[in-house]
Amino acid sequence: MRILITGICGYVGSRLAMCFKENLPGAHIYGIDNFLRHGAAFNLQLLRSKGIHVAHGDVRLGCDLRTLPDSDWVVDCAANPSVLAGVAQTKDCTTEQLVGYNLHGTLNILEYCRERKSGLVLLSTSRVYSIPALCRIPLKETASRFELAPPLPSDLPGMSTHGIAEEFPTSSPISLYGATKLASEVMALEYGAAFGFPVWVDRCGVIGGPGQLGRIDQGIFSFWVYSCALGRPLQYVGFGGTGKQVRDCILAEDLANLVVRQMSNPDKSAPRVLNVGGGPDGALSLWEITQICEEEFGHAIQVGVSPENRPYDIPYFVTDCRRAQEFWDWKPSCRAPDLVANLCHWSASNMDFIRGLFS
Repeated sequence: MRILITGICGYVGSRLAMCFKENLPGAHIYGIDNFLRHGAAFNLQLLRSKGIHVAHGDVRLGCDLRTLPDSDWVVDCAANPSVLAGVAQTKDCTTEQLVGYNLHGTLNILEYCRERKSGLVLLSTSRVYSIPALCRIPLKETASRFELAPPLPSDLPGMSTHGIAEEFPTSSPISLYGATKLASEVMALEYGAAFGFPVWVDRCGVIGGPGQLGRIDQGIFSFWVYSCALGRPLQYVGFGGTGKQVRDCILAEDLANLVVRQMSNPDKSAPRVLNVGGGPDGALSLWEITQICEEEFGHAIQVGVSPENRPYDIPYFVTDCRRAQEFWDWKPSCRAPDLVANLCHWSASNMDFIRGLFS
């Protein structure tokens, strides 16, 4: 099997590449990256040490993809992952750049797949779901988090005590970032149907784990733990400044496990779009993460308060990943408290690494 990974020097791309290398004997794994992201050089050396070839290129340029060898599968990890991308119009990501990376780049990848008859695994996002609908989910405030407060509205399909399922509304507004990913999903499925190549779409929630590069747009779990380890300033932002907003998280290695199954069964009779996340057992509030960090690091952690909500903030997102379990016999391997505790242990042993991330 020949596997091309776009955005291979990002955290998810690099971890998937190394998991494929370990779990797919004989597979030829290679990738493309523009090396612009913080930490790309570190992951580049890591990948090369495993014998994984990385080419310099940009998915926004079709010519860069056309120079690559044929592949059986493309796993698309190339994207700007920030929900605020393109809104603030910073030098890091203008609206044009966001659309270029997250939509035009997908179209170039789809053309590559059409020409080479490659299958595609598109990593999408939980941010394709409607923000107003997410904010209508009835919640109650407990001592440590927001929790569901049944009965749940009958006009919110895909919502249950298991979390948010694939049927949940995707109506606007979902953010510019979410819109580029939702449009990419539609185009990927249409290309696959029109030109006869397999497409799987995985809507991922937060992905985190040891070695993540500590940026908040890469996942709040690692960012929060690293910041607690270093004593960096933190704030509970929005929803009264209590830190009770809830998200779930999975390890990149868990995602890799699912993708291997999908690539190994391209014709399986299964939904082409799946939610992939930690589920209820993989969910914590920021306040709860802070408490675990205090226990693991052995000192009090001061967190500031900024009670006003920001655009696109949501109080609660837990992934209903039962469909992935039903069709692929897949489930997350790690409960959220254990994931955070493991992150704390890894941070304590790698302080020079995490100091370098914020220097």
